Amino acid sequence: MAKPTVDSDQIRELAKLLEETGLTEVEVSDGDRSIRVARGSIASAIAAPLTAPAPTPPAHGIENDPGAVTSPMVGTVYVAQNPDTPPFVTVGAQVSEGDTLFIVEAMKVMNPIPAPRGGIVKAILVADAQPVEFGETLLILE
Repeated sequence: MAKPTVDSDQIRELAKLLEETGLTEVEVSDGDRSIRVARGSIASAIAAPLTAPAPTPPAHGIENDPGAVTSPMVGTVYVAQNPDTPPFVTVGAQVSEGDTLFIVEAMKVMNPIPAPRGGIVKAILVADAQPVEFGETLLILE
């Protein structure tokens, strides 16, 4: 098995992205290779062939709420289409399955986060332009 090569420029670019966004971790995949850069007390970078990922635990203690809607990715959450428009949802609002709840920007791509089912918004747990982690609870539906 060949030893994986490390793309130092890509690692620097990802580290800069962490600094700019305030995120603690970012991962990119290309074919059978993946690079993950994380920061904390010690920053790390890993370049390895892809394998089945282990599940990541949710970031907040309310993940067991049956109405929890979690982020499917690491990125920056936006509560509205743009700063001049009202938020997609507010506490107490009725939503239908598929309605856009948020947008999560990851690697310059805007990803709409749809409601997994209909219900009433019980709580919104994120602020506009807040960095979010994979599995972090964004909203609670009743």
